Amino acid sequence: MQALHLETPVHQSAAINARLNKNIYFKMDCYQPVGSFKIRGIGALCQKAVAEGKTRLISSSGGNAGYAAAYSGNQLGVHVTVVVPETTTETAIQRMKEQNAEVIVYGKVWNEADAHARELVAEHNAAYIHPFDNPAIWTGHASMIDETVHQMGKPDAVVVAVGGGGLMAGVLEGLHENDWQDIPVIAVETEGAASFAASHQARELVKISEITSIAKTLGALEVTSVLVDWLDKHPIESVIVSDKEAVTACLNFADDFRVIVEPACGAALSLIYDNAHTLENYSSVLMIVCGGAGVTIQQLLEWQETL
Repeated sequence: MQALHLETPVHQSAAINARLNKNIYFKMDCYQPVGSFKIRGIGALCQKAVAEGKTRLISSSGGNAGYAAAYSGNQLGVHVTVVVPETTTETAIQRMKEQNAEVIVYGKVWNEADAHARELVAEHNAAYIHPFDNPAIWTGHASMIDETVHQMGKPDAVVVAVGGGGLMAGVLEGLHENDWQDIPVIAVETEGAASFAASHQARELVKISEITSIAKTLGALEVTSVLVDWLDKHPIESVIVSDKEAVTACLNFADDFRVIVEPACGAALSLIYDNAHTLENYSSVLMIVCGGAGVTIQQLLEWQETL
């Protein structure tokens, strides 16, 4: 079956490399049809469900996973319902609806939206499409590393944003599958959405009390438990940045690459702008540009003003 995602390029910026005196490689998953990496894993899970005979898909999402599920269902010709929390942007909701998805707004945070989605799954005998916690999703996301090993030499470190942890789980799986298992992973979150950092420090799964960051697509109160298992198998560093740094990175990246990404992605990108000291021990860095389709340049500018 034809995959729903595209192979994305690895880019460099001569100006950024010169400024940092490093080789920074950008895996541009912001170029996917839905604007984010989510289509890799979500698309794979949706295809699996349809191949097993499901004609209805129900997902919960802060934005990008729902958009990927909506796109996948539209491509596969099945009905899709996405349950989103009240914090989901109108931009994200509109893009889901443009893919013929039914969108239900429920709950203040993703966890509440997800609980309602699971109830609907039972009612309608539908396939449940989790936004990040499923082995099929992680394997789908691992494909970006499969591509990367053929596009560049081995880096000294990989930088990845963490929300629920599906992307990082996929990156780790891909690194181990491709004999890059000794490359440190730098996991980046924003203050107010740092559920992985809490688990990283405790060395066990920790649920934080609330999400206060504007990077709502990082807004899971706890990460997938598989990331705790990875702590004993892979070198992982946890970094927390501010909302302001994440938004500033989005705007700088838009200037450098003419691409708009969400603050969830900007959190990782801030390591080449305001937080470059975090990369001082590495001369070659792979930056996962996870993307995000839930914002506009106007929203980024408004956030910059308020922050």
